[in-house]
Amino acid sequence: MQSILTITLNPAVDLATSVEHVVAGPKLYCRPPRVDPGGGGVNVARAIGMLGGAAKALVAVGGPTGERLLRLLEEEGVRPVVVRVSGDTRESFAVTDESNGEQFRFSVPGAVLSEDDADRLLDEIAAHAPQDGYVVLSGGVAPGLGDDYPARVQAAIAGHTRKLVVDTSKDALARLIRHPRDPVHVLRLNAAEARKVAGETLETVADFVAFGRTLINRNVSDMVVTGRASQGSVLVTKSGQYLCRTPEVPVVSKIGAGDAFTGAFTLALARGETPDLALKSGVAAASATMGTEGTGLCDPQVVKAILPECHVEVL
Repeated sequence: MQSILTITLNPAVDLATSVEHVVAGPKLYCRPPRVDPGGGGVNVARAIGMLGGAAKALVAVGGPTGERLLRLLEEEGVRPVVVRVSGDTRESFAVTDESNGEQFRFSVPGAVLSEDDADRLLDEIAAHAPQDGYVVLSGGVAPGLGDDYPARVQAAIAGHTRKLVVDTSKDALARLIRHPRDPVHVLRLNAAEARKVAGETLETVADFVAFGRTLINRNVSDMVVTGRASQGSVLVTKSGQYLCRTPEVPVVSKIGAGDAFTGAFTLALARGETPDLALKSGVAAASATMGTEGTGLCDPQVVKAILPECHVEVL
């Protein structure tokens, strides 16, 4: 298995709870919260560990909340690469309405990081990037780092590996797509992000295939994965295109499903599996995660049970 490093620039301590009914005005009494270490790369590393792999998790942490996040990671057996930054680590909060199952998610913005923080992060990323291994940049870019930070990460690891997996959002994602430095190895984005970047509705599978093919032809990425929620995920590579439909599972919480996909997909590639089989693994892990409460991630036994139901179609 090839080594994996995950990068989380804006991690969080995730709290998830529920109330009888969400309504404005009166005080709402919550159930005891579930508390997990969070943020894209953190969850990717957690999912990889749950699925029998191993990944180093580089995290930018600061303040008491950052210390709490590190304790939570250690409790799960995740190996953190700790980069101390000037701002306090943020929290995220999710509340489920027990009367109808609707989930309300609140994400507090992270602290603004300095240019010194940015440079120190790049130094540590370069120092820990595995030779010919996988580097996963997942989650939002912290305020202050700039929309071009994914490209700076790509440049920092160029002497070690070109297997960069990117799963980010907002302006950083748009910048990466509009002004590619070199092709990243894998680019994952959800349907809403794909539609926003494309400026089109992208309703059909064919639309998502065409979108992915455009990004590959423009040298944005070697592989493009777009998640389509209950309709499955579309993978476009230089030599093929695939659809893996999501099996029917009870949806309890969608938190972390995309991160679980990225973790399982990357782990499969690192184990030498073909992209279509990696797609199948990713969909199974995402589906299993949707059946867990709050900020819980994929149970490996559930992933194993779901895997045969994830059928990959060659398009």
